[in-house]
Amino acid sequence: MDHDTPLVQLDGLRKSYNLGRPNEVEVLHGLALQVRRGEFVALIGPSGSGKSTLLNVLGLLEPPTAGSYRLLGEETAGLDDTTLTRLRGQALGFVFQFHHLLPAFTALENVTLPMLMRDGRIAPAAEARARELLGAIGLGEALHKKPGELSGGMQQRVAMARALASRPPLVLADEPTGNLDRHSADEVFALMRRLHEELGTAFLVVTHDPSIAARCDRVIELVDGRIVSDRPQAKT
Repeated sequence: MDHDTPLVQLDGLRKSYNLGRPNEVEVLHGLALQVRRGEFVALIGPSGSGKSTLLNVLGLLEPPTAGSYRLLGEETAGLDDTTLTRLRGQALGFVFQFHHLLPAFTALENVTLPMLMRDGRIAPAAEARARELLGAIGLGEALHKKPGELSGGMQQRVAMARALASRPPLVLADEPTGNLDRHSADEVFALMRRLHEELGTAFLVVTHDPSIAARCDRVIELVDGRIVSDRPQAKT
């Protein structure tokens, strides 16, 4: 992929549910959007505006109904499940509001899980990468602790390491601080910004928190399935 090619390019993207039925509803109405390498973008909007639907489409979890979605320059329409899974594993990391760590697995095992699922094994280099990431985010002493032994903020840091372990060019984060108290939320967001700077990973962060959105480099606002503003944020 050419370095100048957008990571994400949407053109005329539409998403409807209950196609062909009396209760058919279109949720996303012809979106045009680009996300480039190394960007740190907030996606904001009221509940019901289509943010979760857009994230599901971007994450290759749901196909668009019409329009084009190119990921790493590859048109995703018509790709089979195997190819979609490969592209998802190559291009994307995910962080959710609830960490979705496996409770029976240690922090280290949770972070290496995506590589195990992708490759069928954990290569020594992959485990070393996971250890390095956990150390970098202040959890070097917690490698062998299970999620239940960690605070909420620590669990979300493990989830962040898991999202970044396979070095994806883009992380999709859905309300990553929404389940945390203010202090933990600020810590996790600061960590995201630090990892963005150090690794060059692009982030698209869905958030209801104005103070989080204010610290992103670009803010996209979605209302009723349409982009009503897309603006760069002044550096503070």
